[in-house]
Amino acid sequence: MNDWILYVILAGGVAFAVSSWWGVRRLKARHIRSAVREEAHKPGPGDQKVAVILNPVKNNAALARQAIIDACDLAGWDAPKFFETTVEDPGYGQSRQALAHGADVVLACGGDGTVRVVAESLAHKNVAMGLVPLGTGNLLARNVDLDVTNLAECIQTALFGHQRYIDTATMGIENDITGTSGEHTFLVIAGMGLDAEVVGDTKEDLKKSVGWLAYTEAGVRHLPGRRKRVTITMDDEPEQARKIRSVLFANCGLIPGGIDFIPQAMIDDGMLDIVVMSPRSAFGWLAMYTKVLFKHNRNLPMMSFYRSGKVVIRSQEPMATQLDGDPSGEATTVTVQVAPGSLLVRVPKAKSA
Repeated sequence: MNDWILYVILAGGVAFAVSSWWGVRRLKARHIRSAVREEAHKPGPGDQKVAVILNPVKNNAALARQAIIDACDLAGWDAPKFFETTVEDPGYGQSRQALAHGADVVLACGGDGTVRVVAESLAHKNVAMGLVPLGTGNLLARNVDLDVTNLAECIQTALFGHQRYIDTATMGIENDITGTSGEHTFLVIAGMGLDAEVVGDTKEDLKKSVGWLAYTEAGVRHLPGRRKRVTITMDDEPEQARKIRSVLFANCGLIPGGIDFIPQAMIDDGMLDIVVMSPRSAFGWLAMYTKVLFKHNRNLPMMSFYRSGKVVIRSQEPMATQLDGDPSGEATTVTVQVAPGSLLVRVPKAKSA
């Protein structure tokens, strides 16, 4: 790769880090994902039976545990029941135990992976999920307007806040080369291609030291590369052939750094917002980044936006996939579909304008 191209890529990475930090500092107004079906409402009165799915290795896990115990005790409720995740089981079995326990609210106490697994288990169950964000991205928490830097406030919302129904989505993954397949739920953004490569190659030690900015370093390393040929089918529309670097499937669009990547993506509109990215060079990546950062309306030939309830993408060669920032393996076919209003989530009370 020519030196000047490398310099452009590195400059773009630095610009992303600096401008994202600036966005966090500058963002005064709350990012509100408007409810298009209903407003948030208070849960029913009376005591609640609380279950907590806790990732014990996360920073502040012990602090969160004690704060939840203290809050339930102060409310005069029964002591919360804790179920710890393990390497072997990231929360599926623990969520089943919480439901069997008869929980009125299940707190997902961990990172995005814990939240996603708990949500998958609670979808269509009409049992509320509370969010206690302890991870790097905390994507869903950001999109329901929680202050992810205020643990005590998040716990209060998870236990005593309002609640509303949101959409979830599923990604079916098939790999014709290996014969493997699977289907999992996601809540914010799933992807196929470059974004998934970046997620899978981000250094864990760097994430621990600089948080979500670690993705920038991996992104710089993965920007050079070729586009891959795929076919895309949305709902009942005709199949289209494209050459792509990445495809994102968004249930909602706020990401770390105060970046509203897909402003039109609403968390309960019953639709997916799909972004197809096909840049040929570093200049294409910089043009897309500028569009996202400054939210200008100019159409870019290398960045296409669609809305659909279901999308199927097929590739001749396996491509990396990710679900809410977690690698989910390589696939030759992905089938992504929205499940409208399928999850009840505790959220802050809306502030008056």
